[in-house]
This record gives sequence, structure tokens and C-alpha cells, in this order.
Amino acid sequence: MDLIDIQEKIYSIRSHKVMLDKDLAVLYGVETKRLKEAVRRNRARFPEDFMFELSMEETAFLRTQFASLEEGRGKHSKYSSFAFTEQGIAMLSSVLNSERAIMMNIAIMRAFIAIRQLKIQYADLVEQFLAVKKTTENHGEQLNLIYDAIENLMDEKVSISTWHKRERIGFKP
Repeated sequence: MDLIDIQEKIYSIRSHKVMLDKDLAVLYGVETKRLKEAVRRNRARFPEDFMFELSMEETAFLRTQFASLEEGRGKHSKYSSFAFTEQGIAMLSSVLNSERAIMMNIAIMRAFIAIRQLKIQYADLVEQFLAVKKTTENHGEQLNLIYDAIENLMDEKVSISTWHKRERIGFKP
């Protein structure tokens, strides 16, 4: 599984970047039920800022977002999902101690780092855009002033040229 596949499984819930238990179970190659059991057995390792349980409303909302509305018995878990923050996922490596879990944990940490770097680059771009916007804010007014000045100069030249082209009156030698 590559970095992009992992990044697509990172969601923003309650203002946290998280991964859901079902996605982590697939990545680690274990059943979701077993992953949750391991977490419950080691609950002290997962404070609220490492892992939180979604409400039934949040779970239902996510289910509609994933368009997984299959009909039938046993298609959906009757239990709420666990959402793991980056620190919670790091803690999972101490609970799930298989070779695959360690390798996937490294890949997941790299995905979180890549997202953080993109966020920093995005913030820099926003800052640069705002600076450009600030410098070009008055350009419309300034261009109108320049246009008016050019128009006035053109009017003066026309009036001067018509003055010189006029038919002279009076004595003509």
C-alpha cells in the first residue's frame, strides 16, 4: 500500500486528523474486532487525545459519506468506530506487535508527516497570495487614474492640433 492510499484513509473528525479502526485493521492485517479488543485491554495507553470513540450519529454520518449503504444483516457494525490520532496510531504499534503492524505503522507515520508538510506549504502559498492581493488591491483605481490622464492628454493634443489647423482670419500675405 502506498502513501496516497494511506492518506486517503486519514479523515478530519472533531478537528483532529484521524484514522478509523476498520481502516487500520485492514492495513495491519487483523480483524477490526481483534484490534478493538487489543485497545480495550490496553485502555490506559489510549487517552482521549490519542483515541476516541465516535458517537452513533458520527458513525452513521460517516457511513453515508462512504456510500456504503448495503442492505442486509451483518453489513454494518452495530458498535461505534474508534478514531485514532497520530499519537494513538503510534501507540498501536506497542499493542499490535507483528512485523506487518510495525511496517504499516512506519508508512502511516510518513503519511501524516507528508500531510503536515503539505499543510505548511499550503499556508505559505496562502500567505504569498494575500501579499500579492494586497499589492494589487489598488491597481484598478490606479489604472483608471492613468487612463483619465492619458485621455486628458489626448484631448489637449486634439485641441492644440485643431487650433493650428483652423482657418486663419484677418490679413493674409
